[in-house]
Amino acid sequence: MNGNKIVLDTNIILYLLDGNQELAHLLNGMELFISIISEIELLGYQNITEIEKVKVKLFLSECQIIPLHTEIKENCIELKQKYKIKTPDAIVASTSKYLNLPLLTADKGFESLSDTNVLLYKL
Repeated sequence: MNGNKIVLDTNIILYLLDGNQELAHLLNGMELFISIISEIELLGYQNITEIEKVKVKLFLSECQIIPLHTEIKENCIELKQKYKIKTPDAIVASTSKYLNLPLLTADKGFESLSDTNVLLYKL
């Protein structure tokens, strides 16, 4: 993977937390960025245990969490108007575009976003 900075989609974080060694190796030494929406999705899961919460928070402490800026919001609105995309996905994609960094995801729904640098991870 080129560069040393990347935006992670929530599903990639879940694979990492589940012990995916291929992803861990791929991302080793990289600067990781996530949208605030991913933090909310990870910690907002209703059935999360205290152990899982600690594990998630430890991982998040290694990432730069990007808040919802005006530019991200405006781009999110444009994506929602242009593509059939859920709001959380549009926020994640807009965060990637705002930072001008690739977005690593396993969600094939991001493939249609021609104006976003999407790296599709295949299991």
